[in-house]
Amino acid sequence: MAIRKQFLFTCVAIMFGAGFALGSVLRGTQVVRGESATRVFELRTYTTPEGKLDDLQARFRDHTIDLFERHRMTNIGYWTPQDTPSSSNTLIYIIAHNSREAAQTNWQNFGNDPEWQRVSRESQLDGRILNNVESVFLDPTDFSPIQ
Repeated sequence: MAIRKQFLFTCVAIMFGAGFALGSVLRGTQVVRGESATRVFELRTYTTPEGKLDDLQARFRDHTIDLFERHRMTNIGYWTPQDTPSSSNTLIYIIAHNSREAAQTNWQNFGNDPEWQRVSRESQLDGRILNNVESVFLDPTDFSPIQ
């Protein structure tokens, strides 16, 4: 019984230490990346014409995500709805910017990037791949797991 308690105590101590170390590493990553208390998230919803969602996803997969990073936008996640009709024509994603002002600069630089202009043009040779873009800026709550 005493060996079992010692083993359990050792496992808990190792897990606590590993969690503390991981938390320290993650906090350090935020500092290195230059993130600040003014960081904002941007929720964007893109709606495509019929049959163009795959083209939009290919553009993001093959080009846009890397271009966002180049222009100081942090990719958080990308989703498609499960339910119809949105599941066939909607891409939803969240990116982060260091501030609301940085977001404006990031988007301007992204839009002026010659590589983006080429990719955008080439991805629409067979017609527009976007019908609508909605953007909402978000601040995390104090209890949000992501800041």
